Amino acid sequence: MPRILYVEDNEDNVYMLKMRLELEDGFDVLVAGNGADGVALAAAERPDLVLMDLNLPIVDGWEATRRIKADAKSRDIPIIALTAAALVSERDEALRAGMCEFLTKPINAERLRSVLAYWVGRGRA
Repeated sequence: MPRILYVEDNEDNVYMLKMRLELEDGFDVLVAGNGADGVALAAAERPDLVLMDLNLPIVDGWEATRRIKADAKSRDIPIIALTAAALVSERDEALRAGMCEFLTKPINAERLRSVLAYWVGRGRA
């Protein structure tokens, strides 16, 4: 079962997406409520993919992504921005930080499924 790390501080968003991903799409979903915990879980658990909010407590999503990509244990994990931030400058910064996709909330379920199908398992030897 593919494992996804969802880094999100909004409990309602976590509840909704975690349930959808686990029940409808068959993923095992780990959750981190802030960027620092997300970095630690990415290195310790090595999920197949990270869904990263940008506006997070302690360490924001951009910095968390840079830290994940700087660590040899986690650098190959694809990271997808999943955020309410919709400015082009925020998207560009996310991609420069090392994210491979940028999805906005509210979530388009079909687009999310397509992105997950493409990225889950990529970059793993």
